[in-house]
Amino acid sequence: MDFSGQVAVVTGAANGIGRAAALAFAARGAKVVAVDRDGAGAEKLAQEIREKGGTALAVAADVTKSADVARYVKAAVDAYGQIDCFFNNAGIEGKVMPIAEYDEAVFDAVIGVNLRGVFLGLRHVLPVMIAKGRGAIVNTASVAGITGTPGLAPYVASKHGVIGLTKSVSGEVARQGIRVNAVCPGPVDTRMIHSIEAMINPGDAEAVSARYQSSIPMGRYATVDEIASTVLFLCSDFASGITGAQYVVDGGRTATGGAATTVGSPRN
Repeated sequence: MDFSGQVAVVTGAANGIGRAAALAFAARGAKVVAVDRDGAGAEKLAQEIREKGGTALAVAADVTKSADVARYVKAAVDAYGQIDCFFNNAGIEGKVMPIAEYDEAVFDAVIGVNLRGVFLGLRHVLPVMIAKGRGAIVNTASVAGITGTPGLAPYVASKHGVIGLTKSVSGEVARQGIRVNAVCPGPVDTRMIHSIEAMINPGDAEAVSARYQSSIPMGRYATVDEIASTVLFLCSDFASGITGAQYVVDGGRTATGGAATTVGSPRN
């Protein structure tokens, strides 16, 4: 997967999956535009890429604000002339609580970042790609966009929405040379899952982690690099025939309902 001469824009780039994807794009030759609400974090990442011999630009932006999104798109085009790959990734988890008690401001924040932010990214990046007649977009959804999770209803609703956007938009731009797909991580070893663990059981988050990981057939959380590799695949020519798809990376959790056995293991 060679991205030499290409420009990759990554939102939520300062940490977690976004950071891993930005580093992976840069390692394979892409010029990277690192976007994050945490401008200092984005600049730290961009500097790390530059120190490794890569090319990177940091832009501080709130993905819920159209003017900020337009600004990071303009910064990418002004600096590098195009956008070839767009990892529409920024997201937040919100709170773990019953919907009957859910704080309206937190609900609005979750929908604002996870769904409106993805919409605005598509709204402002697509005209650039349409003008060039090519491009690949990966939206960060989740296995929460496929199944329900009691206590995380707003997050689940936002990720269902991301998959709906992905499917609909892919059909709008397929004949204009643009592919739009979604990556659906299961639990990933990042701040987000550890925050959820702590909200579920503040006194023993490690017990929640152990229970969650035991329900995954592979027996562990995914890594940020595993998600980033899927994103790069979907942006690469290897995936040239793939659009409107949702790629689940969850160690088999949704495929088996969390069940894992040793039945049928190969014998020596």
